[in-house]
Amino acid sequence: MNEQTLSMRLERVAAQVPQGARLADIGSDHGYLPVALMRRGAIAAAVAGEVARTPFHAAERTVRDNGLDESITVRLANGLEAIEPNDGITAISLCGMGGETIRDILDSGKARLNGRERLILQPNGGEEPLRLWLMDNGYRILHEEVLRENRFDYEIIVAERGEAPAYSDRELYFGPLQMQARSPAFLDKWQRTLRRRQQTLSHFARARQSVPEEKTGEIERQARWIAELLA
Repeated sequence: MNEQTLSMRLERVAAQVPQGARLADIGSDHGYLPVALMRRGAIAAAVAGEVARTPFHAAERTVRDNGLDESITVRLANGLEAIEPNDGITAISLCGMGGETIRDILDSGKARLNGRERLILQPNGGEEPLRLWLMDNGYRILHEEVLRENRFDYEIIVAERGEAPAYSDRELYFGPLQMQARSPAFLDKWQRTLRRRQQTLSHFARARQSVPEEKTGEIERQARWIAELLA
């Protein structure tokens, strides 16, 4: 993967960035996403934010090597602190980190949000607490999808401020739009997840040491929900 050939996961993220957006890519790593979008003429400007020095310097190098210093600003900053008011950001992408981490970045950086940005989120697990934060903070989920790449299942969640529905516990767990669409990738993911939950419960039953009842109950609930979803 590079700034010319994105991974399938980042291509699906890129497809959700509005044409002409001013993008803040938080946790930008090598800066491949904003550079690719700028090279395609898909965005007007971008900020690439990184909290760690090594990927920060890598992003700087990618931007410089592509001659995009005038249109992409690379900042060493923690989360949404990379965004400044005069950036005029209209879209924010957070990709490749846990859903709880994305939630915490959004929550701690709420003062940097103007409420008009599109959020394009690609969590590696932890989708449920992330969806709960979106609902609690007035964000409506506009688009969701599951994709499989390199033997991993990835989810993409796109949201904007608006009248957020009161999602049920199951909708927060599975994704409200994905429950309706029931794509092959979505069903395949949950079939694999159900097998893992059943294996975990079988392991618990054979384990000599006692497993906390709360933990067992939670996995049993998840397995039951998934089985009902797939029935």
